[in-house]
Amino acid sequence: MNSGEFRRRGKEMVDFVADYLEGIERRQVYPDVEPGYLRPLIPTTAPEEPDTFEDILNDVEKIIMPGVTHWHSPYFFAYFPSANSYPALLADILCGAIGCIGFSWAASPACTELETVMMDWLGKMLKLPEAFLAGQGGEGGGVIQGSASEATLVALLAARTKVVRRLQAASPGLTQGAIMEKLVAYSSDQAHSSVERAGLIGGVKLKAIPSDGKFAMRASALQEALERDKAEGLIPFFVVATLGTTSCCSFDNLLEVGPICNKEDMWLHIDAAYAGSSFICPEFRHLLNGVEFADSFNFNPHKWMLVNFDCSAMWVKKRTDLIGAFKLDPLYLKHGHQDSGLITDYRHWQLPLGRRFRSLKMWFVFRMYGVKGLQAYIRKHVQLAHEFERLVHQDPRFEVCAEVTLGLVCFRLKGSNKLNEDLLERINKAKKIHLVPCHLRDKFVLRFAICARTVEFAHVQWAWEHIRQLATDLLRAEKD
Repeated sequence: MNSGEFRRRGKEMVDFVADYLEGIERRQVYPDVEPGYLRPLIPTTAPEEPDTFEDILNDVEKIIMPGVTHWHSPYFFAYFPSANSYPALLADILCGAIGCIGFSWAASPACTELETVMMDWLGKMLKLPEAFLAGQGGEGGGVIQGSASEATLVALLAARTKVVRRLQAASPGLTQGAIMEKLVAYSSDQAHSSVERAGLIGGVKLKAIPSDGKFAMRASALQEALERDKAEGLIPFFVVATLGTTSCCSFDNLLEVGPICNKEDMWLHIDAAYAGSSFICPEFRHLLNGVEFADSFNFNPHKWMLVNFDCSAMWVKKRTDLIGAFKLDPLYLKHGHQDSGLITDYRHWQLPLGRRFRSLKMWFVFRMYGVKGLQAYIRKHVQLAHEFERLVHQDPRFEVCAEVTLGLVCFRLKGSNKLNEDLLERINKAKKIHLVPCHLRDKFVLRFAICARTVEFAHVQWAWEHIRQLATDLLRAEKD
């Protein structure tokens, strides 16, 4: 493909993408295919001679689209949002064209410097404490990670390195192994499974702190676990506080938990993967109160801020804590400006060496929407969630199971778990809308998350009527 054909095919692809997104609500939100559906539809080996672009595009519709779950359909209410916007798509094209691998400043200065500035822009939108911003010469700063899971693991590994070095400095005879077997990390019992996975990969014990009646981690429960573990000779070193849990969007009490972490010299990491985007709205910023106690903070613009995956924003108060855990400088990665004091080499802030020019997406989206446009988008989703909550309350057969703060409503039919499992099965078998469940204590609960950029009240209302009708059919069948 030469540049002339690229121009022609590129325009066709933009039209294809625009047609797909414009017509997405006419597609069945969840596919009909069975596992293994794709292999028989394509050859067993790559073609010896080139295929045509037309054939490839035809096969996208015939082979790929039947197996796609349409996350950007206005009838997709599962998981949490996955961001999508035209400015971000255009920025991704440019990112692919530039094609730099920005592991160091020298590898592509604009890639590094735009990221540093965009993370400061975003930090200021969130009104983060100054300590988290890079500025002209701050000790903190932001970095784009691939996911919130990655950010949690990076924070845990940095905290582990920091505590091992501190204890070895105080007692030079201590081995790393002797310290590691006593390290213990903590999170709420509502924390995402990726926190447990980070402990597994990091080789440390992770303990779940029982949450309160609002599914939040509180100081008393954390303190009790700390005292018990210290009495057994363990070394508490790391706490993950979740703002906007996956199950029900509950919020750990930062103003209680934060001071304990500071007093006990434990690293506090805040995971606000979904909810973090809402903190740019003044009316939701109080949900982040207590961030000043944290060592690291993370959320995903690629969930709810119109910046396409992957773009997970992470800030640290002391960049040296990250760099100290991951820094290696082979000669082939060194460069002349390295010791100037003005250089950020992001390979020291993350697990992989390579990294894409992801800040272009942020730059395009922030400029083309503006802060006010992003705030309006988030407010609309929150309003739609409250509209759905109102509809649920109007039907006495249903109950809302957790406080609705942002864009998620947890609800269920009053009755047994089996009844609600059957209702969810009917919903997802019908394939008109898509939902996923959670467990809140001993209850099987349905989650209704406002997800798509194009979702309107009409879609929410239609989804609710569909759910109600399926519930009516189910309850009638139960009686017969």
